[in-house]
Amino acid sequence: MKPVSETPTARSDYALLSITNVGLLAALAESARRRHGSFDVEGKELPVLAAATFAVSKLVVHEKVETWMRAPFVEEGPNGRRPKGRRLRYAIGELLSCTRCTGAWAALGLIALRTHAPVHGRVVTTVLATSAANDFLQTGFTYLCSRSNSEQVRADVAQDERSPERPRVLSAS
Repeated sequence: MKPVSETPTARSDYALLSITNVGLLAALAESARRRHGSFDVEGKELPVLAAATFAVSKLVVHEKVETWMRAPFVEEGPNGRRPKGRRLRYAIGELLSCTRCTGAWAALGLIALRTHAPVHGRVVTTVLATSAANDFLQTGFTYLCSRSNSEQVRADVAQDERSPERPRVLSAS
């Protein structure tokens, strides 16, 4: 991460983003207090909310389908992504290029939805958490297939080294 002095931004640009986030957080807390008298998201919901936050931040930062959202702030090319513009635009581009940063804002939105529209919030977070679980399982499956293929190649090489006169047969898989 580059220091502020090496970006086309000012501390005030980041301060504006931070103040906005803290202001929304404070407004959510006060609104929840007035509406419900207390915070009603239970601890057992945190894994679902965390997985939903992961899914949203990954979607916004990495997926093609959300390029429309990043386009005003992030330049995407064959050599990767970089924030566009100067000042606040650049700072937002940095935010939209970071899953941790976007995740903090996504968490705020998901908790707000869950707090003010509990049924809708549970539906949305369940769908997103299920998507995150799918991501995890797909990544695990890809890893296991890769490991299996690597081990098969290693076994084939070892077999060829033990019997050099045996003709080598290539498989289509």
